Amino acid sequence: STQSTWGFKANLHKNRPMGGRGGVTINVRRGHIFEDSYANISRWARDELMSKLTVRFHGEEGIDAGGVAREWFLLLSREIFNPNYALFISTQKNNSTFQPNPLSGVVNADVHVQYFKFVGRVIGKAIYEGQMLDAYFTRSFYKHILGIPLSIEDMEDIDPLHYKSLKWVLDTDLESDEAKAVEFTFSHEIDRLGQIVVVDLKPDGRNIPVTNENKAEYVQLATEMVMTTNIKQQLNAFLEGFYEVIPSEQIAIFNEAELELLICGAIEFDIDDLERNTEYHGYSASDDQIVWFWQALRSFCHEDRARVLQFATGTSKVPLDGFSHLQGMNGVRRFQIHKAYGDTDRLPQAHTCFNQLDLPQYTSYEMLVDRLLLAVHEGCEGFGFG
Repeated sequence: STQSTWGFKANLHKNRPMGGRGGVTINVRRGHIFEDSYANISRWARDELMSKLTVRFHGEEGIDAGGVAREWFLLLSREIFNPNYALFISTQKNNSTFQPNPLSGVVNADVHVQYFKFVGRVIGKAIYEGQMLDAYFTRSFYKHILGIPLSIEDMEDIDPLHYKSLKWVLDTDLESDEAKAVEFTFSHEIDRLGQIVVVDLKPDGRNIPVTNENKAEYVQLATEMVMTTNIKQQLNAFLEGFYEVIPSEQIAIFNEAELELLICGAIEFDIDDLERNTEYHGYSASDDQIVWFWQALRSFCHEDRARVLQFATGTSKVPLDGFSHLQGMNGVRRFQIHKAYGDTDRLPQAHTCFNQLDLPQYTSYEMLVDRLLLAVHEGCEGFGFG
């Protein structure tokens, strides 16, 4: 909430160093923004990380009254995802949300860990300075920063097909004839630069069959492998740099959706464009619930609008070419509103792989607004391991 953001920022700046030389200055060349920034920031002590920052672009006049630093943060946040550094990879759901690349050490074996620490410092410093970045990460990555336990649902925006197969294992009787045709063991196949490598999820896992009795453990280990174990070194380095600027106990007041908005800001988007590019299933555009939905979205503040987008699509990032180019599991997939049958009092649900919102048949505008806001503010938690 806005109130918790204000409190967070006030606490954060309590220990800002006073006096001294009036902050730190970095000089960077536009064509080498990543390397030059890394050379500066990786040397800083914690006091310097907390000091006022001034940025100068090599060969350019101009006093940094805030605008130059803002541009530097934005340009650097994009460069972090430059495939040449191989630090982050885009998810299989779309190419605009990222998570650490488990193979980052192959490209930059000697410096990739230091690079992750540097990226953690940059993102922490941006939050500290109230600067917005063009840096959208996976839900599981935000949860790692916040110390929130991961769930199988967090796999959905990283690898929808793998998520689907794990859900199938959980939901299927593995003794049935259908299931016996498919063999699962406690192992996971990883593509290492074109080579398929089998990794055990537990000792000798490739020889341990998955059964009804142990399938919950298998699903937990398989999701941990993708979202945590494979990227442990990268994660730890990033968090070390991030927590130097933003202590873990202070950032922990947010959930993963709020953290994305804190890092990226709530981008204003064109609701008319979204409405033009929406498909209805079970509803038509003239049904009360659909008319109320668009009326509600237009009445919300831009932060709550961004939350609705985030809730339904998995990210608050707006496609560059408009909502006709919204990415889904297999390329372009428009925003969809499906009629949710049954109890008319329950919360809307989302399937982010398909950019799909399941909207119950609410009986009044007020009820729709109430349930929609409740879902997008509180409904971030998915399926846990019981």
